[in-house]
Amino acid sequence: MTGPLAEVLDGQHQADLQRAARALLKEPLLTADGPHSDAFRLVRRHTAELRQWFERNAGWSLRTDPDAARLRKTPGTLTDATHPAREATRTALPFTRRRYVLLCLTLAALERGESQVALGRLAEQVVLAAADPELLAAGITFTLELRDERLDLAAVVRLLLRLGVLRRVAGDEEAYVSGSGDVLYDVRRRVLAGMPASLRGPSLVEAEDFEERLVEMTAQSALDSDELRFRAIRWKLTRRLLDDPVLYYDDLTDDELAYLTRQRGFITARINELTGLVPEVRAEGIAMVDPLDDLTDVRMPEQGTHGHITLLLAGHLARAAGPVEPAELAARVRELAVEHGGFWSKSAREPGTEPELVEQALTKLVALGLAVRTERGVVPRPALARYAVGEPVVKEPGSARRHHPAAPPEATVQDYVKKDER
Repeated sequence: MTGPLAEVLDGQHQADLQRAARALLKEPLLTADGPHSDAFRLVRRHTAELRQWFERNAGWSLRTDPDAARLRKTPGTLTDATHPAREATRTALPFTRRRYVLLCLTLAALERGESQVALGRLAEQVVLAAADPELLAAGITFTLELRDERLDLAAVVRLLLRLGVLRRVAGDEEAYVSGSGDVLYDVRRRVLAGMPASLRGPSLVEAEDFEERLVEMTAQSALDSDELRFRAIRWKLTRRLLDDPVLYYDDLTDDELAYLTRQRGFITARINELTGLVPEVRAEGIAMVDPLDDLTDVRMPEQGTHGHITLLLAGHLARAAGPVEPAELAARVRELAVEHGGFWSKSAREPGTEPELVEQALTKLVALGLAVRTERGVVPRPALARYAVGEPVVKEPGSARRHHPAAPPEATVQDYVKKDER
């Protein structure tokens, strides 16, 4: 088919493919009857193209069946702990170490169990598994004797409900936590089977050190040729450009930087074609900017007291000549409260809350690649410069508009906040 109709159909096909790819980047596990069922149907329709693109460019596998679609993602860097799983509640508190352990033990118990399970029974199985001597030696205990322990298990279950691994049949988690009732769930075994995303099963990993275990679980086959080594570098760079808000050149090895220098146009063009993300290339690195502003789990700027404080501290850090101690930032919050406190919540104006406010702001700035914590203090990263207060814009006769170097003409406050959930 040729002509205008063919162009319209091709355009619609590309738009649908892009929507499906973006849906998988935001939610790597989609279910047929979940909150993103429309996206699931798009992914199913374009499975072949999506599978080929992700396998070729990022080394990620895509599995689909009538119940679920699972993009098995391996992160470009294994040391980024700034985007934890979060409670499926309004507070959205990050998962603790113990909750991650409980999540793994719960998945193992569900895998061995029946098609339906009560939360009380599930808890008993988790308690038995948690009695493993190695877990006890690592300081992980779980006995159900404390309310906090039941809250942790309820948080794990709510996450599995959101992901579609479980479906609530009767009861609610609050009743279980308070000891006044139980909850019954259907276990969706096909969705459960898609949860693991490691290249090697954990039982096959022999290393004992945590970082070494991660490396073994995500290691590719032996890279004994230039073609395989270049492919591994391309996968890593693509993963980081898709996942991370900023890819800094000084975070790369010499081989990775050399490859990116040669192949930057090709890599960023392929990402743009699939996702609609637009490359912004700077002297310090690359960001794939999202014009639609929805491929992010951390936002800046953000409304509310904490968002305002974060933005003000970002401007302060952007003007710093070197590392800044958290105590200095806390003092700066006290000063800002005098000027802006009328717009803040009452609790944020209370004396002594400054360290907590600083910690919340730094957590966001570090997650967005705008700052890094060091032993000497908080160090601003180059992308933070766009939050510096610049000189006034001047329009002179016959000249272009002049901007402060830290705030380039095309800069917007959302340019460096693209981030998807792992």
